[in-house]
Amino acid sequence: MTNWNALYDCLRERAPDLELRREEPMSRHTTFRVGGPAALMALPRGEEVKAVIETAFHWNVVPLFLGNGSNLLVSDSGYDGFVVKLGEPYSGGEVCTNELMAGGGMPLSRVANLALEHGLTGLEWAAGIPGTVGGAVSMNAGAYGGEISQVLHQVHTLGYDGRFEVFRNEECDFSYRHSAFLDEQHLILEAVFILKKGDPAEIKAKMDDLARRRREKQPLEYPSAGSTFKRPAPVDGQPVYAAALIDGCGLKGLTVGGAQVSEKHAGFVVNKGGATCRDIMELMAQVRERVFKETGVTLEPEVRYLGMEGEGWNF
Repeated sequence: MTNWNALYDCLRERAPDLELRREEPMSRHTTFRVGGPAALMALPRGEEVKAVIETAFHWNVVPLFLGNGSNLLVSDSGYDGFVVKLGEPYSGGEVCTNELMAGGGMPLSRVANLALEHGLTGLEWAAGIPGTVGGAVSMNAGAYGGEISQVLHQVHTLGYDGRFEVFRNEECDFSYRHSAFLDEQHLILEAVFILKKGDPAEIKAKMDDLARRRREKQPLEYPSAGSTFKRPAPVDGQPVYAAALIDGCGLKGLTVGGAQVSEKHAGFVVNKGGATCRDIMELMAQVRERVFKETGVTLEPEVRYLGMEGEGWNF
């Protein structure tokens, strides 16, 4: 078991101004707004990040690299681990001709708006995604036919061993909601996107249209982690969608505690108020069981679980 107080003291010695938090509630750092405390959290700025990673490596502690927590479900018991969440200057970006450089902690919505400001097209779909660049690259985020892998050029990372590395698009092992960074310990410091010149008015119109469609179809008024289940594999060559299966089984509105299958969009599990991780997991299990029983399709979580050893998905 890690001596978190000793690691705290060591980090403080290496980086005196580093923002450190002990027993930090993860409900403050996930879009579900649930989750118990993390044993230790660091929010490094600038050069502090290297000191944080090197210290963790020395202590044989594997950090969890956290973005906006928009795809994360954290145990009510919390997380007995070390969380690293990037601060400034990793939440900004800049543009050079058709290249957009964005820090790993920059919200994806701000990246899309930065592209708009410079008349660059290719990221309109990203304006409504609540995650950060680092999280979006890690899971190859996408919406409305667009994906990170379609516009990404390079990823600049800091490895668990403290080495800086650059990955080209073809080295990222992108697939549906997956990249190499989900499987390896790399902190994404910056991503470089190659976009195309476009008409700002047309870009803005497309972003506005997608925002309208999101408001009409998605339960944005409640905390959630977006799509709860992954898109299933095609059946007989035909695409299958989790939301349609869940809706077809009559599960809209199904509720466990404070968690509910959205009445607006069956693909979302929402926190209607006071939901716990246990509520959400139990609701997901019931949905998964019913869909399999009625359709033969096994739904897999798109949401990632984080918690104490021995806990986890109850299906």
